[in-house]
Amino acid sequence: MEIRNIAIIAHVDHGKTTLTDAIMRQTGAFEEGMSMDTNTLEKERGITIYSKNAAVNYRGTKINIVDTPGHADFGSEVERVLRSIDSVLLVVDAQEGPMPQTRFVLKKSLELGHKPIVVLNKIDKPAADCQRVHDEVLALFMELGASDKQLDFVTVYCIGKDSVAMKKLDDERKNLEPLLDTVLAQVPPAASDTAAPLRAQPFNLAYDNFLGRLAIARIYEGTIKDGGEVYIKKPNGQTETGKVTKLFTFEGLKRKEVKAAAAGDIIMLAGLAEIYIGDTICADRETAILPVIHVDEPTI
Repeated sequence: MEIRNIAIIAHVDHGKTTLTDAIMRQTGAFEEGMSMDTNTLEKERGITIYSKNAAVNYRGTKINIVDTPGHADFGSEVERVLRSIDSVLLVVDAQEGPMPQTRFVLKKSLELGHKPIVVLNKIDKPAADCQRVHDEVLALFMELGASDKQLDFVTVYCIGKDSVAMKKLDDERKNLEPLLDTVLAQVPPAASDTAAPLRAQPFNLAYDNFLGRLAIARIYEGTIKDGGEVYIKKPNGQTETGKVTKLFTFEGLKRKEVKAAAAGDIIMLAGLAEIYIGDTICADRETAILPVIHVDEPTI
């Protein structure tokens, strides 16, 4: 199965989580009433603070979705998430246009070479002006030094709360398939070199009362197996050894236990007590480390 890895980025309250929830419902990954914002503080404030992983299946393709914070204050979260994916959906309010955090997350995406898909959301607002906002987004791309390829971005029009997307403004407002079809057409399939030696890199950490430290990682090459012995190579040159005791992939917001996972996928694994963000997980001591993840200092 082909895999697409995307992140959804936006300024606060431009409808990112509502749109993500709608995608999850339409692909059968969510039941009514569920939401990506599962953290208590997020529910209280209506914002996304922590990056979260989800996955949906659409037209025989697995789409891994990482929901990211829309705050410069959480720059470390944004930076490492964007390193683990291959494209982004840049959600912009069709009335407000690009805002300060739009600039922040877009700048990070462009620096990493991603070609964003622009989603003009909330086009049903009384003062929505899609042409003006499209031009403002284009100007922002240019100001941030986007390449010619990045400037040739695709725009999709959405009303997240109504769960509809259109490739053109006068298209029928039916469902979110135009957006999902755009993802399949525009986002490159994740590299799936399973013959190469294993190389995976954690971009987030979690904790389970029973399993201990959990690493959320992108597999760049090879395969990883539950119960497998691995090396953990540190950016400072140190090498640790460990054993994978549990291995998961994602279905909807839930983790699914698997026996093995291959290059291109995003996984969660347990058993590596000394694992940290940016380490390289490999099966051969001689394997070269992956590029180190550098993150900005917090703004507060």
